[in-house]
Amino acid sequence: MTVYALAQLRIHDPEPYARYMARFLPILQKYNGALLAADDAPRVLEGEWWDRNKVVLMQFADTNAFRAWATSPEYTEIAKDRKAGAEAVVLLIKAFEGA
Repeated sequence: MTVYALAQLRIHDPEPYARYMARFLPILQKYNGALLAADDAPRVLEGEWWDRNKVVLMQFADTNAFRAWATSPEYTEIAKDRKAGAEAVVLLIKAFEGA
């Protein structure tokens, strides 16, 4: 079942985060993930969005594909820069399979 990873980020140190972003997409694609959206200034339409300033939406074939990417040696290496440059809330969301 298709899953989506939704990351809500607060970037507090742009330098390490930029290093992360420079290496992110090829690793995501190597593990058959798809980047569906990335917005540095999402517009809040309803409610309050406290302290985040970026949203990223990715798609994976299933939970196993997501975990293969997220725990891969390549990703865990660059994730050090993401963690140094940003705080994140990451949600794993199952696709709607209804008719």
